[in-house]
Amino acid sequence: MGVKLGILGLGTVGTGTVQLLQDKSFRHPLLQEVEIYRVGVRSLDKPRAVTLPDSVLTTDLEAIVSDPAVDIVVEVMGGLEKARSLILKAIQNGKHVVTANKAVISRFGDEIFTAANQAGVYVMLEAAVGGGIPVIQPLKQSLSVNRIHTVTGIINGTTNYILTRMQTEGGNFSDVLADAQRLGYAEADPTADVDGLDAADKIAILASLAFGGRIKLKDVYSEGIRQVSKTDIAYAEKLGFVIKLLAIAQSAAPLAAIANRTTPSSPSSPSSPLISVRVHPTLVPKAHPLASINGVNNAILIEGEPIGQVMFFGPGAGAGATASAVSSDILNLVAALKKSKTALNPLLACAHQDYCQIVPMAELVTRFYARFLTKDQPGVIGKLGTCFGNHGVSLESIVQTGFQGELAEIVVVTHDVQEGDFRQALTEIQTLTAVDSIPSLLRVV
Repeated sequence: MGVKLGILGLGTVGTGTVQLLQDKSFRHPLLQEVEIYRVGVRSLDKPRAVTLPDSVLTTDLEAIVSDPAVDIVVEVMGGLEKARSLILKAIQNGKHVVTANKAVISRFGDEIFTAANQAGVYVMLEAAVGGGIPVIQPLKQSLSVNRIHTVTGIINGTTNYILTRMQTEGGNFSDVLADAQRLGYAEADPTADVDGLDAADKIAILASLAFGGRIKLKDVYSEGIRQVSKTDIAYAEKLGFVIKLLAIAQSAAPLAAIANRTTPSSPSSPSSPLISVRVHPTLVPKAHPLASINGVNNAILIEGEPIGQVMFFGPGAGAGATASAVSSDILNLVAALKKSKTALNPLLACAHQDYCQIVPMAELVTRFYARFLTKDQPGVIGKLGTCFGNHGVSLESIVQTGFQGELAEIVVVTHDVQEGDFRQALTEIQTLTAVDSIPSLLRVV
């Protein structure tokens, strides 16, 4: 007897998934077990790129998730509340779920995975992060014996495309964004991408898997790329860096070791790991593995022990890439259903229950790049150095790079420092009469 799918949505990803499942000529033999049983759509009259029997298509999505004949519900409709309620109803009806919806998982993962564990079903989400890049299952299985220290990702193709073009062409953010929208690489409303919100959804999911604790999305620090100028990209180039929007999840233990102090607070229990989770534009050394990831591509660098460094690279979006990830999850579930109808496989199930504690940004240990505009007066560099020294901020370099009109430009790169100490130094610096403004402030990886 075949495994029956109920697919919610037949847009770009849904169509790509159906096309892949229908073409079984050179796919895994298990795909022969899959039957596309029901497909939920908004309209029955819309022209489609795939051919399906009229009896398969329906506008009644509620009927799909409650149909006793459906074994696996595949949610590729997108959106929040409707997708959430359908996923939960599918779980309540004993269906395994495959989803590509990072927004739903990052916001409602708590109730979804709790319900799934109670119902004894799996919720699979390979397509939710990185498009076709296999990173979810490796974190759950292949790398599960490692102690993960850091997950660092370029996980939003739109912002990486924009920053790449600003770097290679010397363009302004607004001009490149407008061109990206015209070419279809950016949405008409690019807020989720350029403000870092999409990347925040994804790093919340990766952090949860890497560190074995659930993540509250509101605790994830998110800063986008709107303030990154072509001037900053040019200076970064001179200093041996490129600027990337990085999503970073990091164990607090290395942060504390760098700061040579204890962790900022003790976890409530051994199952509540203390981590830093953040999204922001970052200066990346040109020799870093992520520095050469350009265009719309995504990459995730995982560091741990004993594995060392592992990087996953590939297309972060698109019908084919995302359909590949969706179908791999379907295949895993088909294998599980063929093998057993009873006990859950802990490598597939969500095992953790407790929330991670998020390190406050003030306690983050990192390096900084800052660009100052100052009056052209003797001793300005010395005064900046004194203010930084007053707050324990050690400088790697401080140079006057040129002029903007009558104002001198001074660029500073620090050694590792607690963000709170650095911010206090900036507060003191802003009181100096010689300092006109601080137009740019970026973190250095």
